[in-house]
Amino acid sequence: MRLNRSNLCWLVLALITAGYIIFWALLLGATASYSTPDSWLQVLRSPEIRHATFLSLVTCSLAAGFALLLAVPVGYLMTRLEFRGKSWLDAALDIPIILPPLVVGLCLLIFFQTKIGKVIEMAIPFTYQVSGVVLAQFVVAAAFAIRTMRGTFQHLSARPEDVALTLGCTRFQALWHVALPAARRGMVAAFCIAWARSLGEFGPILVFAGATRMKTEVLPTTVWLELSVGNLEAAVAVSLFMVLLAVLVLVAVRATGEKV
Repeated sequence: MRLNRSNLCWLVLALITAGYIIFWALLLGATASYSTPDSWLQVLRSPEIRHATFLSLVTCSLAAGFALLLAVPVGYLMTRLEFRGKSWLDAALDIPIILPPLVVGLCLLIFFQTKIGKVIEMAIPFTYQVSGVVLAQFVVAAAFAIRTMRGTFQHLSARPEDVALTLGCTRFQALWHVALPAARRGMVAAFCIAWARSLGEFGPILVFAGATRMKTEVLPTTVWLELSVGNLEAAVAVSLFMVLLAVLVLVAVRATGEKV
């Protein structure tokens, strides 16, 4: 009797999982069947879409690189050092994840209207510039990269680093020569996750950097621009291309052995 009840429980859970997967398969299938491959290729060959694709690849890579540079020291600090207020800092690091995307963009826009922001823009213009696209992507992607690196360092034993310290290494040398080589798979995963998150960023970019064609237009804003003029086929083609890129990134993350 217990075995039957256990089997029934697993069957129900399997049906729920299958239902969710089928739901997403139907969504993607309906989107893919809306147009033909020839029309997708025609759309993707247009100068505007090619520029948006190139700009997305460049800005996402830059944002993910900067996010990784920030995530490694922050993630290491949060896993290897105990201090007062650590739980509050841990919560603060997750703020970009829980904030509505449009709010993130609005905060960036308002900050660069302050005296400090104007001084920064005298050196590097951000508002409604390509650099603003990178910054908007970085602000959100960094939080996901920090989470990934924090999980990576938590799963690594601190004993090899402690041994290195007893042999005369400084903490920085232990990080550089012991912890980082052991965390290389996690670093690849953090970069890929930050890259994928940057690719899907829309709200902060729209508010802070705008969606000017052939200037600050990236793939998510391309979908919005095409929808706004009623060009649904182009929006579908770009959306499916973004799905393909997201799948490739997911495969790359899985290849590292990390979990998203």
